Amino acid sequence: MKTKGLRMNTVLLLALIGTVILVLVSVSVLFMRSYKNSLIGNASTNSQRTISQVSNTVNEYLDEIDMDMETLCASLEDPSIDREEFFNVFLRIRPDVVAVSTYDASGSLVNCYSLLGDVRDPLDENTSFDRTMTDKYSEGFVSAPHVVSLFESKYPWVITMTAPLDVDGECWIALDISCTNISSYINDVGIGQRGYCFLLDSDGNIVYHPQQQLIYSDLKSENIELIASLPDGTHVEENVIYSIETLNGSHWRVVGVSFVQELITDSLWELGRIIFFVSFLILIVMVIISLILSKVVSHPIRTFAEEMEQFEQNASDFTYVPVGGVREVRILSESFSHMVKKLQGLMGTIRDEQQNLRKTELRALQAQINPHFLYNTLDSISWMTERGKKDEAVEMVNALATLFRISISKGHELIPIRDEIQHAESYLQIQSYRYKNQFAYSFDVEDECLDYLCNKITLQPIIENAIYHGINGLVDDGKITITVKSQENNIIMTVEDNGNGMTDEQIETIMNKDRSDKSGIGIKNVNDRLKIYFGTEYGITIHSELDEGTRVIILMPKVKEASEYEK
Repeated sequence: MKTKGLRMNTVLLLALIGTVILVLVSVSVLFMRSYKNSLIGNASTNSQRTISQVSNTVNEYLDEIDMDMETLCASLEDPSIDREEFFNVFLRIRPDVVAVSTYDASGSLVNCYSLLGDVRDPLDENTSFDRTMTDKYSEGFVSAPHVVSLFESKYPWVITMTAPLDVDGECWIALDISCTNISSYINDVGIGQRGYCFLLDSDGNIVYHPQQQLIYSDLKSENIELIASLPDGTHVEENVIYSIETLNGSHWRVVGVSFVQELITDSLWELGRIIFFVSFLILIVMVIISLILSKVVSHPIRTFAEEMEQFEQNASDFTYVPVGGVREVRILSESFSHMVKKLQGLMGTIRDEQQNLRKTELRALQAQINPHFLYNTLDSISWMTERGKKDEAVEMVNALATLFRISISKGHELIPIRDEIQHAESYLQIQSYRYKNQFAYSFDVEDECLDYLCNKITLQPIIENAIYHGINGLVDDGKITITVKSQENNIIMTVEDNGNGMTDEQIETIMNKDRSDKSGIGIKNVNDRLKIYFGTEYGITIHSELDEGTRVIILMPKVKEASEYEK
């Protein structure tokens, strides 16, 4: 049989190429990883520098708002100032301030100054002031972005800066500041092609985001929980670079988001192309060298392997001539030559011993079956004679004579199925006398099966087991059915009874009992003979259910000539 596999020169070639590739890949991966980390470090530094610039700009803007807030508080606390004129001038100077509102201790609106018009009446909802927040931030606070709800038909997007106020009836002042300036600072910042920055407060709420509408529409998301947990600085998380800086004197944080792949992909691709080109040239050189080496070393070994394959195909008539080559190959070749001669001698001896052993084992199995059956049959004849049933005893003796004539079968182990059926019928005739009116039997045999050969005394031990361990002791009438069918290249014999049935443990015991056991000895020997003659794929299978019956299936090949199996 020809063995599938790689030749030695192919193995040498693959081993050398594989080693070179492994080294090149390892070096390339380490270098690429080091280069990638360097690029990420540079990208992180640039991102942090950009965020610092944004932070400075926003800080300056918030400082201006703080100064305006101080001015407004001082003006409101001065009773001599005309508020209407003052706020009219202030709002025109600072167009980014949408409205200035004051509130009493309960959070109710006291005054509102704005160029957008009068406050709606009634004011059902006020998004510019949250009384609960004043308990938490007594020194003032900045809200998240929201829509102003103070005016009719006008809804600017603002953040509200709230501070305490010490005026009779007015305890808080709130500035609704348009997001326009902050958005211009944030939107103009670019970190790579897709990078951006946004504002986040210390509680993890987004103050401003350039893609805020997409976030509120659930078309985009930010990992706010992760970002809020990170300290100030630059962090690389899952191919994303986060640069974070907290604004001075504020609970706002500027967050820069950039993407590793975008920032370093072009550089890595260029380096990868160079490495691939150099590696390809090295591989070509190594392939040429390995081909030369493998041809010099493997040719004698390949010739030696071909000789071994010929020996495998025809060991008996094989003649071996040692091959040349390097010293190790010559030593191996000479050793194989000595081994061939010894194996050819041993093969002849083993063939003779196996034939003798097979015949001896079969004769031993047959010797176990015949005395066991003879004892049971003579016991039945004795029982009938004691009860004066001489005519029936004579018929049993005649049936026994027929049964043993077929059993002898001129010393042949294989007999026609026709004779095996007659043998089984004779046995059932004998047993029906002993167990009169306790069971009935029937045969269903296909005519085309009658001339095929089978092991003699195949059915009788199984029928015996069906009677003694299945039918015997039944209250109702027992029934035994024997069928012989053809199935493709096989013959299937079946012995089925409606007896007591067996458990799986009992079946296992019957199929595996030692040859010295008394019960179940016939079935095991039949199974052994089938396997010895025809192979392990043939033999007996037992199916049984308690109180329902047992079905024994015998599988054997279609055999026309006994010479092939009895030689």
